[in-house]
Amino acid sequence: MKSIHKLIIAVALTAGVSVTSCQKLNIAPNNIFTSDVIFNSQAGIQSFLATIYQDLPIEDFKYVPSTSDGAESPAGFEHGGNDWQEFYNEAGCTGEEVGPWSGMDIGGGFGFWPYGDIRNVNIMIAELPNHVAELTQAGVNQLLGEAHFLRAYYYFGMAKRYGGVPIITTVQDPGAPLATLQVHRDKEQAVWDFIGSELDLAYQMMPATSDAGRANKYVAAALKSRAMLYAACVAKYGSVNFVDGEARSSGAVGIPASAATAYFQASYDAAKLLDGVYSLYNVNPDKQQNYVDLFLDAKSPENIFIKQYSIANNTAHSWDDTMSPRYFTANALSRSYPTLDLVERWGALNVTNPDGTPKRFDNRAELQQGLEPRLLATIYFPGATLRGLTFDMQRGIYPSFSGTAAAEVAKAPNSRSYILAGATTTLYQGVQVIGFCGPYTGGDDLTRTGFYVRKYINYNEAQASVNLNTSVQPWIDFRYAEILLNRAEAAMELGNTADALTCINLIRDRAGATLYSDITLDEVRNERCMELAFENQYYWDLKRWRTADVVLDKAHFKGLMPYYVFNENKFIFLAEPELFNREYTFPKQNYYEPIPGGEIAKNPNLLPNNPGY
Repeated sequence: MKSIHKLIIAVALTAGVSVTSCQKLNIAPNNIFTSDVIFNSQAGIQSFLATIYQDLPIEDFKYVPSTSDGAESPAGFEHGGNDWQEFYNEAGCTGEEVGPWSGMDIGGGFGFWPYGDIRNVNIMIAELPNHVAELTQAGVNQLLGEAHFLRAYYYFGMAKRYGGVPIITTVQDPGAPLATLQVHRDKEQAVWDFIGSELDLAYQMMPATSDAGRANKYVAAALKSRAMLYAACVAKYGSVNFVDGEARSSGAVGIPASAATAYFQASYDAAKLLDGVYSLYNVNPDKQQNYVDLFLDAKSPENIFIKQYSIANNTAHSWDDTMSPRYFTANALSRSYPTLDLVERWGALNVTNPDGTPKRFDNRAELQQGLEPRLLATIYFPGATLRGLTFDMQRGIYPSFSGTAAAEVAKAPNSRSYILAGATTTLYQGVQVIGFCGPYTGGDDLTRTGFYVRKYINYNEAQASVNLNTSVQPWIDFRYAEILLNRAEAAMELGNTADALTCINLIRDRAGATLYSDITLDEVRNERCMELAFENQYYWDLKRWRTADVVLDKAHFKGLMPYYVFNENKFIFLAEPELFNREYTFPKQNYYEPIPGGEIAKNPNLLPNNPGY
């Protein structure tokens, strides 16, 4: 079916595609299946849908820029993991995508331009009504609803990147005059409204249930809740924090502030549609283990929409391998490390005495005492265990230690009295200097912050079987906790503090956290940061809140470095810059990505480009 998809889009002509190679399209090739073959049976349709679903801009375990067509798309089997995780998990609230690294410029974008996929959806919408006899009217309506959902998802992927883009709802004729094919950008508000109307159609036409990995009416409602919340924030916060330019003055980017309330209401109403249909995962009375298992239990009542993986189909991912130290796997190349900045979203860690001296610990695991179960289920701390092994994080050894933590960290590295090492095999008086789990700067297989990601890690997998492209736990694209967070945020923006408090306390109760008696918008946002850590949403939250240029203004992030004090036989923890001490920044122009230059070259009507580009 992959070849069918490629053949179909090879003759597609959408915004900005040239016609120079489309001179003999009226000659029917003998190697392309006709619409009757595809749409006359459920098997043909499911094969056709498979690629459309696969190409959805779901930022999952392995979402990377495509090397074949310049579009953001899921990685192939050869990729070890989500290259974006280097950004997602390094810094800030959840450590998500924050700046350039490895030659990639996140703010500048990757050229996502999925009009080939949109064309396929448009073909589906145009063709399905011709096949009622084979599929029944009810079957056609259900599939049409699914098509509207898919089209909305692709436009959502573009709207949050570019603002206004061409809204194309028909199958363009490649032989039409070029002037009719070089379409103009629609206004950003029109694109968000189109997304909302598409999801309304999807909700009305789709059934309440579906096979795993396919949309139903509640998946459409979940996407509408997410998308309308984004639009609402663009209207409210983008009206006061923006880069001016011709694209903004024309409405290609930006939404009037007066529209914010309606979008917040639309997000809230969509979230309410899922009330009573899904519920938070509460299977295990052990709050920590319950939160761990929520991301691994295929029967979770919290899962709304998932993406599945298979070794047999060459779609397996590498989360377990690339989120863990080599010590815990067959051949890991650890990629991502939670920061102390994220950890302290839950509150300051008790590592310093009132007089400023480091608190002494008999063992590393003591640090975990009294911490919220959800935090310990999200991040592996020093002293935690996995597959029968202990996270033995240790940055180095102090033969002895005196003074305050702050004074020690402020010293130049060459004036500190600690002992470091270039390998885990180095000993000091018989004691290992650096832990098998780091922290270490000599390679990519050990932490640089003192922490590791725990969320989504399959602890049931044997160490010897954890390798690249061997993980198959599904990615949860929508889960009920996010819907409650969307609802709470929209409720706060609408002045409904009571409902926001109810939603947040449901989440906090499941997390094992202290419940709130009242709540603020900042607390709602912080709850989102904690609950959705490593779920690849924080970058987009910073963008829609229009706070990225502040949070990431010459930003440096910290780790928590464990040290062994030799003469005391104790451990201390010092808050220090993460070991590469990278600086992150976010120019305001990056609230929008540039329209891909190659597309503008093909279609000058896509100008003006977004402000600052």
